[in-house]
Amino acid sequence: MIRIKSWTLGLIAFVTLSVFIVVFASVLRADEPEPDSAQAAVSYLQQSLLQAMREGEQLNYSERVEFLTPVVDQTHDIDLIIKTILGATLWLELDASQQNLIIETFRQLSIATYAGRFKQYSGEQFKFIEQRDLPRGQQLVRSQLIKGDGGTVNFDYVLHRPAEHWLIINILFDGVSDLAIKRSEYRSILQREGFQSLIDMLNVKIAEAEHSE
Repeated sequence: MIRIKSWTLGLIAFVTLSVFIVVFASVLRADEPEPDSAQAAVSYLQQSLLQAMREGEQLNYSERVEFLTPVVDQTHDIDLIIKTILGATLWLELDASQQNLIIETFRQLSIATYAGRFKQYSGEQFKFIEQRDLPRGQQLVRSQLIKGDGGTVNFDYVLHRPAEHWLIINILFDGVSDLAIKRSEYRSILQREGFQSLIDMLNVKIAEAEHSE
């Protein structure tokens, strides 16, 4: 009888442990974004930014730029963003060389901005809130940056899927659209002062990001 009880108790303990492992693994999987999802694209960007921050003491500005360049290229639709900022009318007024120049300059600014801002780590973490559908096949990924002091900043991402992968086309910081801010600023300069003045302004911002060390 004692042997039977010991065997039974051992079986119960084994089953209980197995159930716990399965449940725990399911919880971990639930926290991970599905591959090729909009959330996965945002998570890749955010985890890369945290890595750049954690290695801030070892990486200088140029090294952060080098590290983040492929990340931005893989997660942002730079072409569509700058076209949307300028609008169809102003975009079509530019010749091919001007279009290529502003795309590349804006790409460099986007990378420089991340490299200049995400350079020190103080326990920050990104928290996923939700992912939901938007019109025209777009997705909204809502998240928060939890700072070391407990404060939070809301980062909401709008993404679309032009081909195989989801790409970011707008970011909202505490509800403020980065696209809307740039649209107002860039169009005003382009219309009032001309194309070269807009390029000069973007290059100034790139230099400011570099010198924010």
